[in-house]
This record gives sequence, C-alpha cells and structure tokens, in this order.
Amino acid sequence: MGCRWFLLSLTSLLACLTCWAAPPDLVLRNGLLIDGTGNPPVKGDLAVRDGRIVAVGVVAEKGLKEMDVAGWVVAPGFIDVHTHAENIEDHPRAENFLRMGVTTLVLGNCGSSKLKLGEFFQRLEVNGTAANVASLIGHGTVRAQVMGGSFRRAPTEDELNQIRAHTAQAMRDGALGMSTGLIYLPGTFAKTEELVEMAKIVGARGGIYASHMRSEGTQIMEALDELCRIAREAHLPVHVSHIKIADKNRWGQSAAVLARLAAARKDGLRITQDQYAYTASSTGLRQLLPDDAVAGGRARFAELFTDADAKARIVQQMKDRLRQGGRDDFAYAMIAHYKHQTNYNGLSVPEAAKAHSGRATLDDQIDLLLEIEKNGGASGVFHGMHEDDLRAFLKDAHTMFASDSGVRVFAEGVPHPRGYGNNARYLARYVREERLLSVAEAVRRMTSLPAKTFGIPQRGALQVGHWADVVVFNTDKVQDAATFKAPHQYATGFRLVLVNGKPVVEDDRQNDGLHGRIIRAR
Repeated sequence: MGCRWFLLSLTSLLACLTCWAAPPDLVLRNGLLIDGTGNPPVKGDLAVRDGRIVAVGVVAEKGLKEMDVAGWVVAPGFIDVHTHAENIEDHPRAENFLRMGVTTLVLGNCGSSKLKLGEFFQRLEVNGTAANVASLIGHGTVRAQVMGGSFRRAPTEDELNQIRAHTAQAMRDGALGMSTGLIYLPGTFAKTEELVEMAKIVGARGGIYASHMRSEGTQIMEALDELCRIAREAHLPVHVSHIKIADKNRWGQSAAVLARLAAARKDGLRITQDQYAYTASSTGLRQLLPDDAVAGGRARFAELFTDADAKARIVQQMKDRLRQGGRDDFAYAMIAHYKHQTNYNGLSVPEAAKAHSGRATLDDQIDLLLEIEKNGGASGVFHGMHEDDLRAFLKDAHTMFASDSGVRVFAEGVPHPRGYGNNARYLARYVREERLLSVAEAVRRMTSLPAKTFGIPQRGALQVGHWADVVVFNTDKVQDAATFKAPHQYATGFRLVLVNGKPVVEDDRQNDGLHGRIIRAR
C-alpha cells in the first residue's frame, strides 16, 4: 500500500508541475477511488481541468470548485458496448443511460447500424449529445443496402465487393468494428464465408467482430464454432453479444459454453462477451415467426392469410419451435410496444389473446401473433433464461455488462427494464446483496474491460490524461428501480456523473448539458 500511495502522490506531483498553469476546474475530495483496472478502492482525491483528469491521489492544489465525496465511490464513467441507441439523434439527453452512470454508448449492434456513419457522426457533433457515442457497422444494414430484398442467396462477387467497400468506408469513418444479427433478416441467410470476407476488412483495420449469434439455445455450440472460425480466418478479436442460454431445455449448459470459450482462448483466439442483469431478453415479436414467413416483407406476409395451406404450415412451424425450446405456449413472451393496440402493452401473449378473442389457447395465441405482424409488428420481452446460468456467465472474468437498450422515451410502452436499471442492478443485486463480485471488479467490467476490448482510447480508467468521464455513487444506496411491470423508473444512488469533465447528473437529477463526444476508432 505504501508503494501505491507513493506512486499516486508522484503522479499528482508531476501533474502539478506539467499541467496546472491554472487551478483545476473541479476537485473531488476524500473519495473511494476505484480506478477501473480491478485494483481495490483507495481513499484519495481526483482533479479535473479542461475536460481531462489532471491528478489522482493526493491533490494539494485548490480547485475552482471543490466537492467532499467522503464515503462515495469515484469511478470511471461506465461504457455500454451493446446498445441500440441510434435514436439518440432524436433524444440527445439519453437520460436512462446517464442516470445509471453510463457515459459512453456503443451503437450499431446485432447487425443494424447507420449505413453512413461519417454523416451520422457529423450530425451528432453539430446537435450534441449528453453521452459519448461510438458505433459498429452492421452487417445486416450493409447487406440490405447492397442486396435489397433479394437476400435469401449468397451475394454475387460484385455485391461482395460492394459489401467490402461499404465496410471499409465505415471503418474509415471511425467504426470500432462490425456486428452481426444472425437470427434477424437479412443476416440469417448469410453464409459464414460472407461474414469472414466482411470481417477481414474490419480485422485489417484493427476492429472487432461482435455477434448476436445464430443460436442462443439448442444450437449454441455450433454458433460458437462459427464465431471461432471467423476469428481464425479473419484474424480479429470476436465478441459474443448478450451471452445467454435461451431455450428452457438447454438451461444449465452455461458451464459447457464457458468451457468452450476458455478452450478457444487457450488456442489463441481473442474472445469476450457481454450480458445484461436480467433473465428476460427483448426483441421484436417477429422472431417468434418462421424466417421464411416474413422474408418477403409484410405485403407478402399478408398474402399468406389467403392461402390456408401456407398458413397451416406457418402455424405448425411455430408449434414445433415451441416444443423444441421446451415450452407449451407463449406465456414467457410479453408485448412491450404495439402501436396498433396499446392496451395490449404489458400483457403476456396468452393474456393479450384472451383480451383479443376471449380465448387463450395456443392457436389463439398464434393467431394474435400473426395479426400483430400483419399490422406492423411489435416489440416483446421474453422470459427465457435461468438465473443460475446468468450468474455463471456473470462470474466469468471476460464478461462485461451491457444493456442491449436504446434511448428510452419516458412512459412510452412497457419496455424491458434493462434500459433504465442495468448497471445499477449489477451494483445493487450482484455486488451488494449477493456478493458475487467485488465493487472494483464490477467497475472493471463496465469500464477498462470494454474500453480495451473495443479500442476506446483514453477512457475507462482514472488516469492522468484520460477524459474525465467520472461517476460518483454510493455502494449502499445505488439501486435499480425499473421493473417489468413498471419499467419507466430511473436508477438512483448517483451523486455525480461527469462527461468530459462537465456535470450531467447531480444528486440523481440530470441537467440539459450535451457534453458528449464522438468516439472514432484510431
């Protein structure tokens, strides 16, 4: 401890000699400093000037503003590597993220992103955002641009060259890497060879491959094999998006999945994963329907209702998939946001079927799901995981914590609570209550691990010279409030959130400051 304090003091002294032509803008005094690297907390000060950290440890210089944070944790701002926050362009305050300590958002996940990232970034820089923003380039977005609606096949050589060109441009624009959504259209029809070719462009420019894999249940080992093949052939790090065991009849296989990942790392592959702190996922209800049924678009889907045999095949496929997943009906699925019939929001599929037709048989549930798709679709929440598997993945040192959320519009629909509570839930439930992780290790998973893995420079650690993204929270009081029935509730326990040295959240209240920056790959 003595050596550590000496180094911290020396760092502060050097900062004084080299940087402090003017006093710090802010000094946080007597906090429990958690630097983000996994080191245990140490009591000390932190000074900020011109948006950057200028001293960590013992700060003799008086700041223009001083704050005594004795008893509070001072940590790097949290980095959420798996968001769908493209709507930050319309909702720049991103309050659901900032109020649970998230200062940096990585967009473009699950194969879906803005196509022209350079133009998107420029618009955000002009209009401003409260959080820092980075992005991946989505394979599905590029594939749809190049191949249009003709995506059940492999691309031609000319189309593959166009995919490569779009990918290279996105990387030049600053993408951190690429993402895939291999259960979604059009990615579900892509062969591994196509993914490798796109990943080679990304790997050559130092990017990462992040994948919502083809299976998170019955075929998860085969999906991991594909991930590892892409890592080997494209020579780049790979990342499993929101790792889980989603099929009921596969619960308990987390140990086998982690063993498979460990073996791949031992073979030299660079593999990480993220998860959210809930046993329910969220995506479109369309995912309950067969791919072939929706591949032709909604107009073609509506035509299927005039063909009794075609509809019967779809119904049977849906029943077969339920049974393969170890379920008898769709009681595990909840309607989150359905514009056509908002009174169904928050109901399970059987409950909504009952409200719709007076009956809740499996056939009635399927009829409702087909009608929802015909009317424009809806988002859903799916209670499909087991807590024991979640805990097993959580304890693995390569797992970072990410919300899989967009910017929430307060009081709109009944969305998954992870968008409001994910980071606070880890700190409250799994650190404070269950003690599965130390607070220092949990902070590492939300800061330096994602920063290093995704190539986000000068963030993710309390270090002199880093941008001053900082959170100050109380380990005894930090709490997620959002629930599945009442998700629109902000996290609490955050005294201060700085983004690039500027206060954005103070005492669990967010101001109107838009101090975020665009983070482009180096």
